[in-house]
Amino acid sequence: MRSESPAEETPAKALKTSRAGRNLPASIAVGVALVAMVVVSLTVLKESFVVVIAVALGIGLFELARAFSTARIHLPVLPVITGGTIMLIGAYYGSMETAAVAMALTVLGTMVWRLSEGAEGFVRDVSAGIFSLSYLYLMGTFVVLMLKEADGPWRIVAFIAATVASDIGGYVAGVLFGKHPMAPTISPKKSWEGFTGSMLFGIVTGIVTVTYALDGPWWVGVVLGIAGVVFATLGDLSESLIKRDLGIKDMGNLLPGHGGLMDRLDSLIAVAPVSWLILYLLVDVS
Repeated sequence: MRSESPAEETPAKALKTSRAGRNLPASIAVGVALVAMVVVSLTVLKESFVVVIAVALGIGLFELARAFSTARIHLPVLPVITGGTIMLIGAYYGSMETAAVAMALTVLGTMVWRLSEGAEGFVRDVSAGIFSLSYLYLMGTFVVLMLKEADGPWRIVAFIAATVASDIGGYVAGVLFGKHPMAPTISPKKSWEGFTGSMLFGIVTGIVTVTYALDGPWWVGVVLGIAGVVFATLGDLSESLIKRDLGIKDMGNLLPGHGGLMDRLDSLIAVAPVSWLILYLLVDVS
């Protein structure tokens, strides 16, 4: 049986797969489910969102470990996931100083854990562990710091909304108008038209969430929107470089239409620290 050429692709397949290469119905369904999970956890008991963060970062860590293994890098998962989770809990119930101490001890624990396997690849594997601890859990502590404020759930909504708006705006504008690649050697599908769409969606969403959810000045929403778009794009491009370096297309296949969970977390973890800083400095706790 001969395979279909692009010109002979059936209408059903054409509808299911967008120009950006996504299975659009599956992508939308997964996105709605993830948003629902976040909303429920924030509404019922905000401490439960710490569990959501810990589980998401844990899955992301396993995806990173599997990706690194393709390059014969053996990430010390157990000490990193244990110490990283303690960092999140310490940040919520303690302070950033508590999380910093937990991180320092985890770095030492990661080196000690790897000692038994000998010298070959020691620096490589420990470096991968420390990188993953910083890339995932250090960034995650800033989400926890936003959450622990009195209006924490709304800060999380503003942070996630700005990031998601960047992704949606970039996707829509890129599919409809994308012609000029932003970084063709890193992520060929990213275009300057898509970046413009991200900026428009991000700023509007930032203004709406900061003004109505956090009762903050509208211009803070503009700052949050711009920062969210810039750092979400940088986070996405950075993960694209990691995948190119390792020779893989996606970090996993857990989320239909999206790839791995890391393919969705890449923007969020990059935006988290700057969102915390902007909201901490410019929006009073209500």
